[in-house]
Amino acid sequence: MAFRKTPPAIARALAERDYKEATPVQAAVLEADAGERDLLVSAQTGSGKTVAYGIAMAETLLDGAGTLGPAGESLALIIAPTRELALQVQRELNWLYQYTGARVVACVGGMDPGRERRQLQDGVHIVVGTPGRLRDHLERRALKVSALKAVVIDEADEMLDMGFREDLQFILETTPPTRRTLLFSATLPKAIVTLAQHYQRDALRIKTLGATEGHADIEYRALRIAANKGESAIVNLLRFMDPPNALVFCATRQAVRHLEAILRERGFAAVSLSGELSQGERNHALQALRDGRARVCVATDVAARGLDIPNLGLVIHADLPNDAEVLQHRSGRTGRAGRKGVSILLVPNSRRRRAEEMLSRARVQFTWTEPPSAEDIRKLDQDRLLQNPILTEPSSDDELSMANSLLAAHNPRDIAAAFVKMYRATLPTPEEITEVFEPRREHRGGRETQGERELRSKQFASKKHAQGAQSDAPRRPGDMENGVWFKITVGRERNADPKWLLPEICRQGEITKKDIGAIRVYERETRFEVSSDVADAFAAHVAARKKGGVRIFAAPDGPGGDTARDSAASAAPRERAGKPPFTKNKNKHFAGKRKHMTAKH
Repeated sequence: MAFRKTPPAIARALAERDYKEATPVQAAVLEADAGERDLLVSAQTGSGKTVAYGIAMAETLLDGAGTLGPAGESLALIIAPTRELALQVQRELNWLYQYTGARVVACVGGMDPGRERRQLQDGVHIVVGTPGRLRDHLERRALKVSALKAVVIDEADEMLDMGFREDLQFILETTPPTRRTLLFSATLPKAIVTLAQHYQRDALRIKTLGATEGHADIEYRALRIAANKGESAIVNLLRFMDPPNALVFCATRQAVRHLEAILRERGFAAVSLSGELSQGERNHALQALRDGRARVCVATDVAARGLDIPNLGLVIHADLPNDAEVLQHRSGRTGRAGRKGVSILLVPNSRRRRAEEMLSRARVQFTWTEPPSAEDIRKLDQDRLLQNPILTEPSSDDELSMANSLLAAHNPRDIAAAFVKMYRATLPTPEEITEVFEPRREHRGGRETQGERELRSKQFASKKHAQGAQSDAPRRPGDMENGVWFKITVGRERNADPKWLLPEICRQGEITKKDIGAIRVYERETRFEVSSDVADAFAAHVAARKKGGVRIFAAPDGPGGDTARDSAASAAPRERAGKPPFTKNKNKHFAGKRKHMTAKH
C-alpha cells in the first residue's frame, strides 16, 4: 500500500528516501479511523514504528500548515526506554520532518544536561528523550510542555520492564490533558493496557500482529547441543552462517565477558554490551559495529534493549530467554525493515521441554537442527573461496606483472596452495564438536514409566558389568584394530583434556576426529591412537611443524610405554610410611573415644 493522506512536506521526504510501500503498521495509522484519535498499537520491533508515529502525528503538529513555524515550546514529546533508541528516533525524525522546518532535540542520559537545557531554551518543535532525563528537565522547568499537542510512548513494554513506570506517570500527568497520546509496544501485557486506559481517551487499538505471534521475517531454529558445547556451537554457527552482523545474548555480565573473550581468542571481531560498561565504552562498541570494525556483539537483555545494529542477520540465544516476550524482544533485533533474519536458540537436552513450551507460547514456527560440524564448515569455505570476488575482479597491470613474476619463480600449484593458506589464515578455526548429542527419550506424558526405569537400570548394570570384565584385557574399548600411537608431553599436571587436545591434534595433523581412536591422559603425557590409513601423512605433518601448539611425537612403545607407566605409577595413591591403612581397629578406637566423651558429658 502506498503512502496517502500525508502532508506534502512529509510525502516529499518519504519519496526521497524511496519509501514506496507502507508497512502494515504505517498503513494502519493512516486509515480514516485513526484520524486525530489516541492510538494503542502493538507492532514488532523493526516494523517501521518510528516512521509510523512520525506520519501519524504530522497532521496534528502541522494543523494544515506547510511548515511548523518558529521554534518555541515543544509541540511533541517522544519517550524511549534507552539512549540508543532515543538517538535513533531523533535521526529518523530529522529526515522525515526536514521540509517542515522542525527542530528535533534529544534529551538522554550520558549527555551534558546543561547543553540540553540551552537547546530547549533556544526553542524546539519535537523532543525525544529517556524517562529519567525528561523528568529531570521537567522538574527544573527547562522543558515546557504547555503547548504540547502529542506524546508518543515508544517500546512501552520495555519501559515498564526497566522500572520507568513512576517516571512515565510523572511525565504524562505533567502534560496537558488535551494532548494526543500514541502508545507503541511490541507486546500488550496487562500493565500496558492498564496504563493506556488511564492516560488515553477513546484510543483506537491497532494490532498488526497477534499478541504473541512471531515476526514473519524471522526464521526460528532450536539447536540441540550437549551441556558443555555451547561455546563451540556458537563458534561454528558464526563460521557457517557468516552473517554481516550477529548478536549473541547471555544471561549475565560474567557470561558476556567470558564469551567475548572466547570469540576474540578464536579470531572473531567481537564487542560486548552489558550494564557494567560506561557510556563511552558502550558508544565505542556500537560505533565499531556500525563502521564494520566488529561483526559480533555479545550482550545481556537489558544492555541490548532499543538496540538497532545495521545489517543484523543473526541472533543467537546462548542462554535461553526467561519467557516468550523476552524471546520476541531479543529476536526482534533482526528481520527489520523487510529484511530476513535468523534467531537460533541453543538448547541443552535438560532444557528441551522448557524451550518447546516457550516457543509454543510465542506462536512461532521453528525447526530442530544440529550444530554445523567442522567438516561442513571446511567444505563451505572451499565453495566460498571458489566464488570469492577476488578471483573474478579485473586485475591492474601492476598486479598482472606481479603474477607473471610469481609464475616464473614458482609452480602454479604451489602458488594456488599459498593462496589457500592465506585465505584460511584469515578465518577462525572451526570447533570439533566431538560429543554426540542424544535426543531426549519421549515417554507417555513426558515421564518414564516404572517398567522403562527398570529396563534402563538393567541395561546400565549390564553395561557396567561388561566394562568391568574387560578392564583387565590388553585392549580397551575404543582402541583401533591397527592404530598407530603418538604422544604429547602434556598430562594431568598441566590440565590436559581431550576436549581441547582433540581439535589441536586434528589441526596439526590435518586429519578429522574419525581418524583418531583412544586418547589416554597420564600424569605427564597424553597418548592417542591414529588410524593406520593416515598415520604416515599425520607423522609428516606434525614433524614439519616448527612452532605453534603442543608438540606431537611418535610413540613406538604403544599406549603404555615406560614413561607412561612411570607417570601412571607416580599418580597412584601412596601409603604413608609406618602408617597402617584405616581398619576396623581404628573404627573401634573412635567408637571408644565417642563413648568416653558421652559419659563425661
